[in-house]
Amino acid sequence: MSTQLSESGLLAEWGAAARRGISTSAPSAMRAGGFPRGPGSEYYFPLPPPAHIGILIVPEKTAYVIERFGRYRETLGSGLHFLVPLVDRVAYAHSLKEMAIPISQQTAITRDNVTITIDGVLYVKVMDAFKASYGVDNALYAVGQLAQTTMRSELGKITLDKTFEEREALNHNIVRTINEAAEAWGLQILRYEIKDIMPPRGIVQAMELQAEAERRKRASILESEGLRQSKINVAEADKQQVILASEASRQQSINLAQGEAEALYATAEATARSLGVVSAALQRSGGEQAAALRVAEKYLEAFRQLAKETTTLVMPANASDPSGMVAQAMAIYKAVSSTPTAGSSSGSSSARFTTLPKPGQGFSTFQSPSGGSELSAPLGRGGSSSSNSSGQHDNESAKAHDGGSGSGSGSGAGEQQQLFEGRNPVLSRKP
Repeated sequence: MSTQLSESGLLAEWGAAARRGISTSAPSAMRAGGFPRGPGSEYYFPLPPPAHIGILIVPEKTAYVIERFGRYRETLGSGLHFLVPLVDRVAYAHSLKEMAIPISQQTAITRDNVTITIDGVLYVKVMDAFKASYGVDNALYAVGQLAQTTMRSELGKITLDKTFEEREALNHNIVRTINEAAEAWGLQILRYEIKDIMPPRGIVQAMELQAEAERRKRASILESEGLRQSKINVAEADKQQVILASEASRQQSINLAQGEAEALYATAEATARSLGVVSAALQRSGGEQAAALRVAEKYLEAFRQLAKETTTLVMPANASDPSGMVAQAMAIYKAVSSTPTAGSSSGSSSARFTTLPKPGQGFSTFQSPSGGSELSAPLGRGGSSSSNSSGQHDNESAKAHDGGSGSGSGSGAGEQQQLFEGRNPVLSRKP
């Protein structure tokens, strides 16, 4: 009994140290009872089996393996249990919780012959307490060693770069390989995580240089891409500017053309209205005389403006005779206004318009193109009279031009006496 108590005390002391995370060697009494043995086994202690006096309370998520007279009897789960003192004993105690087992650092060689140091963490859970107790001596230690060998094997299949890039795939392969062997031990490997990968110092420096060169390369590419995009944006902006400028010029031309068309239309409409007003005014009494006076004023105003603007001016033959210039303008107006329009009857009385000559000049009468009137204009000395539309000379014009004939000169003098009064231009209509 004293031996059992001393062994229980040792187990309690070792269990308290294990819960505090202190790694110690297993007590000699535990080794004698079949607990973990071998190098490094102190890192994989199972729960210490408790002592009892016939009554045993099993904690939650814990399994106790009971032996009677050294033979397996049963596995107790959580709760209150009754045992036979000195006959039944707790041979093994297993925690059914998920446990994290640290995998110590080890050296491995990659596919490209680079030696690296690597460690990790294995997450395991006891699924069958019987197999974990009798399937292998210290199942946790065994699965830890299996994790190390599997990790070295998987690292030898890939290169150093893949070790960093495919860490997740590497962890998955290690878990799958360990589970195939750990199933017979009553364990389930939940996952494996690589903690640190430490290449040699020279490899680390080469990797740093490679990473720096890669960063410089990416910076150059990004800079060139930015410059390219900037030039594209500038070209696109210039293109849009040219397009918009052409559209604006086109719209401006359209607007100017529309404005000019509207202005011309408005001017034409205003001219038509003014002509209508003038035509209506001419139909009233005294309209023709007023129009003749207005034409004469415009005629003189035009000569006045020409004299202001130019230094060289071609003057008509009678420029020194203002009355003759006015008479000439009025004669032109009368000739235009008296010309029958297309709608006038052919039987209307014909009329002749005569401009008064200067003294010593004769008259020349022209038949109007429509045949309804004749126009007489002064001729200079020695000038010949113009023929009418039929090619014959007018008798009165010939007599006025012939200065040697007495009857002609008398007739011309009488006509001039009737047409001139104080050298003022007079417009006369001959029958």
